[in-house]
Amino acid sequence: MEIKTEEYNIIYNFETAIVVCKGSFLLSSAEEYAPILQLLNTAVEEQPKQLILDVKELEFLNSSGINMFTKFVIGVRKKTTLKLVALGYDGVPWQVRLLKNLQRLLPNLTLKLE
Repeated sequence: MEIKTEEYNIIYNFETAIVVCKGSFLLSSAEEYAPILQLLNTAVEEQPKQLILDVKELEFLNSSGINMFTKFVIGVRKKTTLKLVALGYDGVPWQVRLLKNLQRLLPNLTLKLE
């Protein structure tokens, strides 16, 4: 499953249960982020034991994007059998802040910063 535009690309690989986000998430509203949130929720509905969210190649994220990821993680809290792993770069300050805040919302989120 994939959403591809000139600004960003998000791919969910069903076989590996990995969601890779690339480019810039600079959409202006929750409505514009709805397809991305739906892709993330579809990945959860596939009921993998572990889902990996890779934002290492995500260059920019605005407040609406942060809100979208927050909604996603709050939804994941209801899935007690799912282990969520988030991948980011520790040299990118906003990725570190985002992923640590998501971990506060979902304490069993495994955070891997490279």
